[in-house]
Amino acid sequence: MTLKYQKQVINKGIYCLIIFLNSSRYIKIGKNRRIHFYKGYYLYVGSALNNLEKRIDRHKSSNKKLHWHIDYLLEHSKIITVKTIETKQKIECVLSKRISNIFHLTIQNFGNSDCNCFTHLYYSKTNPNKNKEFNNLFKNKIK
Repeated sequence: MTLKYQKQVINKGIYCLIIFLNSSRYIKIGKNRRIHFYKGYYLYVGSALNNLEKRIDRHKSSNKKLHWHIDYLLEHSKIITVKTIETKQKIECVLSKRISNIFHLTIQNFGNSDCNCFTHLYYSKTNPNKNKEFNNLFKNKIK
């Protein structure tokens, strides 16, 4: 008799949405904030320590109540890639800081209302998926 073992799915972790905005525009964020976004790629760092898969599915959905800052940007853009790191630790700020060392253009106070980070949203004129240093962040375990 052969026993089959299933990989234990953590389904908790941190993620980075790579988003493409096809034209520069002003976007209203929340009730009172209006931000100018340039055409290009945005990297948004978040966490889901309860259900990572469900959180990502929500971000991909076009039928949702606008709640988080990122929801407003996603109304006008498209997610092209999602990178994840399964973890039970709240280390999204560590990932955000490491991304800030690669992509220096940011939108201040975006997606970071529950921490002391400068931001959780970064901008790149070129596709971040082609950046080796960025891709290496997801190959190595973050500590």
